[in-house]
Amino acid sequence: MIPLLVVGGILLLLIIWFISIYNKLVHLRNNRENAFADIDVQLKQRHDLIPQLVATVKGYAKHEDSVLTKVTEARNAAMKAGTVNEKIAAEAALAGAMSQFTMQMEAYPDLKANTNFMHLQQEMGDIENKLAAVRRFFNSATKELNNGVQKFPSNIIAGMFKFGQEPYFDLGVVQREELDKAPTVEF
Repeated sequence: MIPLLVVGGILLLLIIWFISIYNKLVHLRNNRENAFADIDVQLKQRHDLIPQLVATVKGYAKHEDSVLTKVTEARNAAMKAGTVNEKIAAEAALAGAMSQFTMQMEAYPDLKANTNFMHLQQEMGDIENKLAAVRRFFNSATKELNNGVQKFPSNIIAGMFKFGQEPYFDLGVVQREELDKAPTVEF
């Protein structure tokens, strides 16, 4: 009788332990998805502002159509991206196009003095700062999930229920190459 109670108690503890690990993995996955939802909110604001910014700049920089077209195309691709991985890739391309766009805008002193442009640029800067913050949170949530998926013994349960490693929201190749270059300072 006592050995049966001991075996039953051990079995009950194993079931509770199993459920606990599974629930933790679900919590980590949902935390990551919530973090990406925060990124989506900021990306929507960014996507809404880009056409206004492009329209303002077009009035001043008619011959810079190729840069403006790249920004518009990158924005459209980012808005059409469906999965998290597609959105990460599309946003990296958009960030690269916006970087080129910003460099081109610096050549127009009248544009930089335009009140509408200044307001839009300020809003874009604010959104970019918020995006950086929510991306950090997303990457932190991704790290926690990936740690949970890789660590023993939760990796066994993760494998049983198809929890896998998830990608981070990083700079992408284009932006990483830009950051590796030394900045140009002109007076």
